[in-house]
Amino acid sequence: MAPDIVGVALLAMAALFNLMDGMQVVALGLLRGVQDTGVPMILAAIRLPVGATLGFALGWGAIGVWLGLVVGLTSAAALLMLRYWGRSARLGL
Repeated sequence: MAPDIVGVALLAMAALFNLMDGMQVVALGLLRGVQDTGVPMILAAIRLPVGATLGFALGWGAIGVWLGLVVGLTSAAALLMLRYWGRSARLGL
């Protein structure tokens, strides 16, 4: 892949990473507010093995690492929000 295309792809991944990271931080803060921290800590660690798999095991390089981080953050944010909605419904919030 040409270096300029790699740069553009990495900038796009970094932009998506920031959006998904913001979503995950909000979800973690909400769960912290209802005193739920054990399982969210594990769910937040999803992104590391996904990034390593795409970047190194599949040989996608830097783009794979960043894509894995974005996919991991997105799935973690979704799972954390689902957990929050379930907890808040049980607590009557």
